[in-house]
Amino acid sequence: MAPGAPDPLLRHVDSVEVRVPNLDAGLAFYRDLLGQQLNWRTETSAGLTMPGTDTELVIQTDRPAECAFLVESADEAAARFAEAGGRVVTSPHDIRIGRCAVVQDPWGNRLVLLDMSKGRLVTDGEGNILGNEPAS
Repeated sequence: MAPGAPDPLLRHVDSVEVRVPNLDAGLAFYRDLLGQQLNWRTETSAGLTMPGTDTELVIQTDRPAECAFLVESADEAAARFAEAGGRVVTSPHDIRIGRCAVVQDPWGNRLVLLDMSKGRLVTDGEGNILGNEPAS
């Protein structure tokens, strides 16, 4: 890193989201035909594992495809992104694992910034969400 450069804001690719017309059709394709293992499922989305990484493929029915990045704090990251010349599209808000914000860079690219302040999801063998593991 160059002397005086700020610490990197984006820490890790958490997930790549793909929009599907309905969840059962998406699972039939990505899980049953392509072999991605189901990690968790809600009424409108499902997280699938990708071998060799903890980045998830999230199929979902209710928003455009996006890439989500883990950050230390979604609130602080959204503020820093805006200060750098980006725009906050969706203000930081609570989600099951922590906090989330949607931002847009000066060229129109939308990014999801999320933190895991509430901890990773805990699921049963069928991907049903049981709660959260304690945040570290």
